Amino acid sequence: MTTRPQNAPAAPAPHIEFDGRPATEEDLRIPALHGFGHFTALQVRGGAVRGLGAHLDRLDAANRELFGRPLGGDRVRELIRHALAGAGRADASVRVNAYLPPGAAETVLMVAVREPAALPAAARSLMSVPYARPAPHIKRPGEFGQTYYGMLAGRAGFDEALLTLPSGAVTEGATTNVGFWDGASVVWPDAPALTGTTMTLLERGLDRAGRPSVRRPVTLEGPDGVGRFRAAFVCNSQGIAPIQRIDATPFTVDEELMRELRAAYGAAPADAV
Repeated sequence: MTTRPQNAPAAPAPHIEFDGRPATEEDLRIPALHGFGHFTALQVRGGAVRGLGAHLDRLDAANRELFGRPLGGDRVRELIRHALAGAGRADASVRVNAYLPPGAAETVLMVAVREPAALPAAARSLMSVPYARPAPHIKRPGEFGQTYYGMLAGRAGFDEALLTLPSGAVTEGATTNVGFWDGASVVWPDAPALTGTTMTLLERGLDRAGRPSVRRPVTLEGPDGVGRFRAAFVCNSQGIAPIQRIDATPFTVDEELMRELRAAYGAAPADAV
């Protein structure tokens, strides 16, 4: 996570809709005052999304766990299409938030549309921090810990925070999944973390390409320490980028690995919203 320079222009305001209509002041009180909920963030290109089914499945599973009711994929897709049309965009960053404010009979969906985004391709640096998200399998808003430690990492000259358990086990980046390369396999930390959509697509794509990825414990130090790996990378809905260092441990950018990862991701079909 990088901090925006003080004099940099603010990003354009997003187009926001609640259940298919432009957001009102009353609507915006829901995330302001009743922020308990969940969300997914996705990139739309030409009206289509890679891994759309995984996004919809995640929303439905989280909605059932948090609110005790399903969240139909057809409804979500319709609201995304409506918001894209309202924003006049076929390429966009889209965020779908789900809330159940007091007295609501049905899950309220907020869809925010803004300009498309991509993870910077430059190699990134991560600062390890002692933080683990509660219920990490659920993607949810208002993550103070991730934002706080991401801010500290940026102030210390790093691009993102790397979340770790008290044991030193690596879990995930503040806004990404993190993967490692041991020369034969892509290794994902076997620890509580959100299974991101891009991570899921990479696992599937690598398997199709004959290079299955594995889950193994990864720690900051010791026999399973990050220093034993030849290369590392981060990924989220905005893309994939190499890691150049974790704390003081340097990594070589393996261009062949990055090409293989991007090819595995690029081979995933894009589904029309």
